[in-house]
This record gives sequence, C-alpha cells and structure tokens, in this order.
Amino acid sequence: MHFVTHILLPKCREETFIKELLINRQIREREVRLLASDGEQLGIMSSNQANDIADEQNLDLVLISPSAKPPVCKLMDYGKYKYEILKKEKENRKNQKVVELKEVWLSATIDVGDLNTKANTARKFLVAGDRVRVSIRLKGRQNARPENAIKVMEDFYELLKDISLMDKKPNQEGKSIAMILNPLAKK
Repeated sequence: MHFVTHILLPKCREETFIKELLINRQIREREVRLLASDGEQLGIMSSNQANDIADEQNLDLVLISPSAKPPVCKLMDYGKYKYEILKKEKENRKNQKVVELKEVWLSATIDVGDLNTKANTARKFLVAGDRVRVSIRLKGRQNARPENAIKVMEDFYELLKDISLMDKKPNQEGKSIAMILNPLAKK
C-alpha cells in the first residue's frame, strides 16, 4: 500500500505552497468516480474498491474533485505528481523578472556636468529594466521656489527621454520633489 501524506521539502523551498490532496485511505467517501492514470473513466464505485484497484496497479488514489457528485478520484503516482508541480513552480520563479525601484538623488542647484553623470547612472538602471525614482530634497530658501527644482527634473527627463517614460510627473511631497521613470518596453 502507498500511504504518502506529504513530501519533505528542503529548507530553501518552505515558502512554496502546495495544495495537499486527500490520497488513498484518507478518502472516506462512500462512492467515488474513478479515473485511470490515462484519464479513462473506470466508473462509479466504493472508495474501498478504488483503493484496491490503486493497490493492484501500484499507484495512489488521489481525490482531485471533492465537490463533484460523486467525488472524482484519479489513479496516479502522487510523489511524481508533487515533484512535477515543484519543478514547474521553480521554473516559473526562475523566469520571473523582479523589477526594482532604484533611486537617484539630485540637487535643485545641480550643474550640467553633474546632471549628465546622474543621468548616465539612471540610464544604466533603466537599461537593466529597473524603475528609477528621481528625488530632490529642498533645503532652506529652495522651499520658496520649488519650480526651479521641477525644472531640473524636467531637464533630467529630457536626457533620458529616449529610453524611459515618465510614470509619475515631478510633484512636491513635503520638502522633497520626486518623479518616477519606467524603462521603455524592449522591442
């Protein structure tokens, strides 16, 4: 008999959520609709008969649709099934691109050379596919003329216009001004 209740996962995969299905003798339904491992319907029978068929074929009886009338069970190798699910989830995580929000700080009185240097740094982030938050902290008398800092932000965007889109326009949030740039979609 096969009494597989769970698979031990290494520590690195503990956050992986796998829906636990009822298998073998855990299934307490009076009648079940049984499907063969290839999907062929074997008919409606008692769960004890279905367990006996699973034992004969050296497979597990897995409850795949408990809400159906009668509940649907399938014959399969449950350990192999769980392994395949873990493998697919790992592959999906590997193909996922995590977009980070990088930040570049400017000054309201920044000079052209420094602005170009900061733009080159932001360009590297945008080419790598990351979003960029551009911020200016207003100090002292600069708070009286935030339009000067907004002009610096617009000049900064003009330098990066070819590879980015302005997601959030420059606006004042307390003593700072921020805008967010998104990379253009790669063709």
